[in-house]
Amino acid sequence: MAAASALIKFKFPFRFLLLRRFSESPAEPVTMETSLPFSAHKCDPPPRSVTTSPSELLSFFRNMTVMRRMELAADSLYKAKLVRGFCHLYDGQEAVAVGMEAAITRRDAIITAYRDHCIYVARGGSPFEVFAELMGRRAGCSKGKGGSMHLYKKDASFYGGHGIVGAHAPLGCGIALGQKYSKEGTVTFMIYGDGAANQGQLYESLNMAALWDLPVVLVCENNHYGMGTAEWRASKNPAYYKRADYVPGLKVDGMDVLAVKQACKFAKEHVLQNGPIVLEMDTYRYHGHSMSDPGSTYRTRDEITGVRQDRDPIERVRKLILSLELASPSELKDIEKEVRKETDEAIAKAKESPMPDPSELFTNVYVQSYGAEAFGPDRKEVKADLP
Repeated sequence: MAAASALIKFKFPFRFLLLRRFSESPAEPVTMETSLPFSAHKCDPPPRSVTTSPSELLSFFRNMTVMRRMELAADSLYKAKLVRGFCHLYDGQEAVAVGMEAAITRRDAIITAYRDHCIYVARGGSPFEVFAELMGRRAGCSKGKGGSMHLYKKDASFYGGHGIVGAHAPLGCGIALGQKYSKEGTVTFMIYGDGAANQGQLYESLNMAALWDLPVVLVCENNHYGMGTAEWRASKNPAYYKRADYVPGLKVDGMDVLAVKQACKFAKEHVLQNGPIVLEMDTYRYHGHSMSDPGSTYRTRDEITGVRQDRDPIERVRKLILSLELASPSELKDIEKEVRKETDEAIAKAKESPMPDPSELFTNVYVQSYGAEAFGPDRKEVKADLP
């Protein structure tokens, strides 16, 4: 299992102060209980008791803070017209990305839809690479040609964000099929939203996954609104963890990072032995569906404020750290200031990055010999060679 502490990037003096505190008082494992029980379908739920550590809890806090700051900055960049096209933000849902990463390794694969910035960072990517990609710069993770919805990191088994609702489900099952052949004990987490839960290709993929016992975890990030439509208006049965019927399912408090970690650990072990499982992450997005959606016409501001006050994943971890006296309020504030500074530096660096050269327009797009030259002076000859 990859410890979430592998993602932490404390700088002096905070890292020194916190590590010194742990050395003075040995960092014994901490056992916590999830905020809510798991709801299970056709399987026994995992225990609510979760083992963590001071370093992991602090890494949870910092990594989610990085993601929150990055998404808020992306909002500002979009409004300044430095980010074009579609842009779907993840703030509010950070516990899913961080908790999942704490339970698996980078050899396990993740594939998701278009709300992908924070998943990319959880897989080891940097906010700079995200900002560069959003602004169409060559230094971006997809060389400035993927935009917000198509981030990709092959070396960490992150097979991208995908813009067509539900269409990546067959791809996720294909990755899992390859993993089954390789017999290396790895699994695929295929993430989709409640808005994709009624798509036919999802059920076709699920049927094949169940027939072939593929090591795939289907993760429904249920933020309760598919675009601007409430789940109860779009789904006759919004209990998405039960919707697969013949496949086991588990409903998880997706705002509780420890619950997500526990559920994903359980799911990985399950699919390696028994085939697919569905995890429904009960989460919430603070922004609208995309930057073109104000997010307040189909839900009230009081509803959003209520979730922020009662369920915010970062605030939950902050309270836990303070209650265990792992850090003081001022130390956590210092971490937030440091994250803000690093974010500003990443944005400035991304702005200075060059745009892709026009000659790169068709690279990684067309099969060799059927690319840019097909649009040049000799296009007739090239087309004549096409089958």
